[in-house]
Order: sequence, then structure tokens, then C-alpha cells
Amino acid sequence: MPVIIFTEHSEEKIKKSSLEAISYGVALAGKLNTDAIAFVVGPTAATLSELGDFGIKKVVHANDSSIVTSDTKSMAAIIAQAVEAYQADIVVFSNTLTAKGVAPRLSVRMKAGLVTGAVALPDLTDGFSVRKTVFSGKAFADIQILSAKKIISLNQNAFEIIKSTGKAEVIPFTAANIPNSIKIKKINRVAGEISLAEADKVVSAGRGLKGPENWGMVEELAKLLGAATACSRPVADSNWRPHHEHVGQTGLSIAPDLYIAIGISGAIQHLAGVNRSKTIVVINKDPEAPFFKSADYGIVGDAFEVVPKIIEAVKQLKK
Repeated sequence: MPVIIFTEHSEEKIKKSSLEAISYGVALAGKLNTDAIAFVVGPTAATLSELGDFGIKKVVHANDSSIVTSDTKSMAAIIAQAVEAYQADIVVFSNTLTAKGVAPRLSVRMKAGLVTGAVALPDLTDGFSVRKTVFSGKAFADIQILSAKKIISLNQNAFEIIKSTGKAEVIPFTAANIPNSIKIKKINRVAGEISLAEADKVVSAGRGLKGPENWGMVEELAKLLGAATACSRPVADSNWRPHHEHVGQTGLSIAPDLYIAIGISGAIQHLAGVNRSKTIVVINKDPEAPFFKSADYGIVGDAFEVVPKIIEAVKQLKK
């Protein structure tokens, strides 16, 4: 009874979050003494056989251009067919926006217990217990899955990508009678930007920048660091920045290795979306800003003085 890992791709490559899920699924399969299978939906230019470098021996590919991967109902139906075809007991997702829509539907179809936001491999000493984050990342809970079928959705940046060597066998998969309830007329892609959801480093700013005309230094610092840019909700609501950059409880939840917050007070709603970041750096002229309580490093100072100095320091290091 293999472990199936739902594997997402974008821009002709496998997403980093899916590589984390693959490493998790391979490790889980090892604990259960079974196989790990990567399941990929939709055409992609990514070389799927190279997933063997992450411990996968078999990639099942539903290479059908008519499948709308943003249609959660269709995706759940396709994965359910793969689960049945390969007699899998466990499905692993990365806890992305796609998974948040697909995993619950698949749980109903499979009659499977579902744990979202997992942060560690299951404890198998007394059943099947999965640790997950609760209360917006403030605590952990150990959830027992009692059903025969199980679904785990892994938090991003919660499990290290583990590399090995090898080539995976790529097996075509044809799904039957999949209804598409969504029709895509046009796709507009933003070129040249680092995906915020996948970024290892993020430079974010809030109302402390006073207006959209001052965002140049944020973008310059992000470019130097190879980081994505983000913002707080008031900034997005004021149309200073596009809404897809909004991080927080009501925006995108991220977990980069480095999160730099410039001129953001750190309200609990914002912190809920970024508190899984491995290192948080806060720049704020208010020494009482709540964000300093959650920061690994803090700089009390005017962003218009501090950020240019950081930019110059980074430039010197890059010489």
C-alpha cells in the first residue's frame, strides 16, 4: 500500500513546497516499509524522471491538457482514481492554496482522516499520530488518525528537502470521466517576480513607508537578496501594492527562511501569516511595536535611514 504524494509544478519546474512533501512522503514510506509515488497532473516541461534525485522511484503522470488544475472538484476526482488504481492508503500534500481546496474533497471521497498543517512525521508508536500547528501557529496538537485511509497536508518549510540519487520511472495515467466545472479563458502571468508562496526570503513593508512612491528601496533590497516582496493588509487595501502580496491571517500564509518586516507594527493578524518564518527581522522606529516580541533580530530606527544603509552593506558584501 504505497504513499502517494501530490506533486505541483509551475513555470516548467516542480514547486519547492512539493519537493518538501516528496521528502516527507519518502521518509514516511520508509517508516511504513512501503513505496512512495509522486503523482503529477497536467502537462509540464519539468523532467519528471529527475524526481528520483529525491528518493522517488515511480512518477505517475496524468498528462492531459484538458484538465483544469485549479478545479478542486476535478483534481480530487483524479487523485481518487490514482489512489484506487495503486491501492494507496496515504496521500501527502503540501499545504498550499491548491491543497486546501483539494484535500478536504479527497478526504470525503476516500473516507479518509485528514490532518492539515502537519509539521513532523507521524508517530507510529501507538497508532498513527500527526503533529500539526494550531491557534495560528501558537501551539501544536497531536492528532490521531483512526481511519484506514489517511491524508496529510504538510506545512511549507516544515520538512527539509532530502536529496539522493537515481532516476524515477514515469508512468502515464489516464483519468476517466473527469468533469471540468471551470473554464479558463485567459491566464495573465507576472514575469520576472519570485513567487511569494515559494520564496526562501521575503522583504515586506507596511504603512510605515508612508506611500507607494517609497517602495523603490523595498524592491531594491529584495532584488539584492533574491527575495520576494510582500506587504501588510492596510497597504494592499490602500492600493499601494497588489493584493497578491498581502501576507497575514486574511492574506497569504508564508514560511520563508528569512522574513524582513519594514514599518509593520506586527498586529496579531499579520503575525499569524508569517510566524512560521525561520528568521524574522523587524525594522521599526517605534520601540514598543508588538512585532519586536516575535523578532529574532530587531532594529529600532527610521526605515528611510536604516534600509538604505542595509542596501549599501549588501552591495559591499556582493562585491
